[in-house]
Amino acid sequence: MNLINGDASRITHRTGWRRWVADTRPLRHLAFRRLWSSTIVTAVGSQLTAVAVPKQIYDITGSSAWVGYASLAGLVPLVIFALWGGAIADSVDRRKLLLITNVGIALTSLLFWVQAFSGAHSVLLLMVLLAMQQAFYGINQPTRSASIARLVPAHELPAANALGATVFQTGAIIGPLLAGVLIPVIGLPELYLIDSIGLCAAVWAVWRLPALPPLAGSTARRAGWREVAAGFRYITAQRVLLLSFLADIIAMVFGMPRALFPQLAATAYAPWGSGFALGLLYAAIPIGAVAGGLMSGTFSRARRHGLMVAVAVVGWGLAIVGFGLSAGLWWAAAFLAVAGLADMVSMVFRGAILQSAATDDMRGRMQGVFTVVVAGGPRLADLLHGTIGSVLGPRTAVAAGGLLVVAAMLALTAAVPEFRRYR
Repeated sequence: MNLINGDASRITHRTGWRRWVADTRPLRHLAFRRLWSSTIVTAVGSQLTAVAVPKQIYDITGSSAWVGYASLAGLVPLVIFALWGGAIADSVDRRKLLLITNVGIALTSLLFWVQAFSGAHSVLLLMVLLAMQQAFYGINQPTRSASIARLVPAHELPAANALGATVFQTGAIIGPLLAGVLIPVIGLPELYLIDSIGLCAAVWAVWRLPALPPLAGSTARRAGWREVAAGFRYITAQRVLLLSFLADIIAMVFGMPRALFPQLAATAYAPWGSGFALGLLYAAIPIGAVAGGLMSGTFSRARRHGLMVAVAVVGWGLAIVGFGLSAGLWWAAAFLAVAGLADMVSMVFRGAILQSAATDDMRGRMQGVFTVVVAGGPRLADLLHGTIGSVLGPRTAVAAGGLLVVAAMLALTAAVPEFRRYR
């Protein structure tokens, strides 16, 4: 059973202006409130490290290629440990696993500070630490996401996901801006130290959670690769789950044009200054996502979760087409903000589908695959858009990618009608 009462007969409906703003009902549940509140600090702190690592590597090497190699060094352990970590999360007490991984991430951030403060100037050491950090994160994230369905009622899952995604996207805006301000003032090493201190809040919040062992009646299992393979077989057998993953892959691989932002900023929007234009392009999607999160009351009451995902992905594709055709910087930023809002809606309902359609003994593995898709999709998009954009031009590549998103999503929902009917 969940740790809260999920009886649908006790659902309360918000009235008046509260129907339109962020739905905060999940915060009434103490355990979820503790888990969510810890992300307020860590969402910003993790972005400080995300800025500091590539900055330090570039300062040492003077090469953007090494920054890319480091990204790959982090992706490989993330993929491996997210898949394996999901299997572990389905076989042990998730609270204990969250404690172990949060402590591991905090210690890794502390080691980042030690090497920077000591002036090690070793790219290899940085890549090893990054791989360690992503391995811990790969286990932590599916465990954290799988725990939410045990902390709030099923009808509040969209609202809970919206609250979490809003904090994450806010961190994606504030963290890089704060890093840019702090580096000239306190130096780069201290960014790592701030992150490690902030992670102590996450450890404390998880420590205060109730135990989250496998539900009574669950079959005892070892967390091996056979269990990971069983998770993939489960996905292919559940067409609604499979479509939720494919929807995100379609949106991110075909429609995430961030690899072309530097070229567009330096050419199409150069009159505004390439630095200002680049910063605005990168910030626009998170800004739209945060706006969507603050107004999540407008959609978190929807019950047809599959249809909401389909509409959101099509909306993302159309907004990307608009971005590709935009001649002015502000129109471009506006379309990217709309795309960010659509992505927030998609993220909320994809998460709700994974947490409600999957049984509890499979949720960890489903969230592990989800983590891999979310992390890997944009990196594949970087390769695809960067390659095609250099041949066809950035605007054509962006607009074509958006159209592919729309066409592919409409085709999938037509082929699998139970997805759009899923409640």
